[in-house]
Amino acid sequence: MAILDLDRIIVGGTARTRDDAIREAGALLVSAGAVQQAYVDAMFDRENAVSTYMGNYLAIPHGTNDAKDEIVRSALAIVRYDDAIDWDGNEVRFVIAIAGIENEHLEILSKIALVFSEDDEVAKLLAAKTPEEIQTLLGDVNEA
Repeated sequence: MAILDLDRIIVGGTARTRDDAIREAGALLVSAGAVQQAYVDAMFDRENAVSTYMGNYLAIPHGTNDAKDEIVRSALAIVRYDDAIDWDGNEVRFVIAIAGIENEHLEILSKIALVFSEDDEVAKLLAAKTPEEIQTLLGDVNEA
């Protein structure tokens, strides 16, 4: 099963703050039936404990270990922003909400980190016009 379906990729997010961006990406996971709302609440707990900003315009909000029972299935939701969001003093253009059953999120995180460690790949993701293009660029990430 794919962990990143097209209906969970938004190329023009509407949030303008870190918290609204977490809500926007988290809502995609909830509407897909991948997590319960309590998991999104736990994303804020995680963010308040340690920033999920990763560098290269990327933040990967995810719930705390206490919220793992709120995950129904592994999934990603990606929201790209035309204008950078201030994420605790860092510029974020991509918010990738992640939920992983058991320890699947660790493998998913490493695949995302590999893509975003390459400036050329980040440039391609910034230039992508459609959810399909973003999904294709993140091909390896989608293999759960």
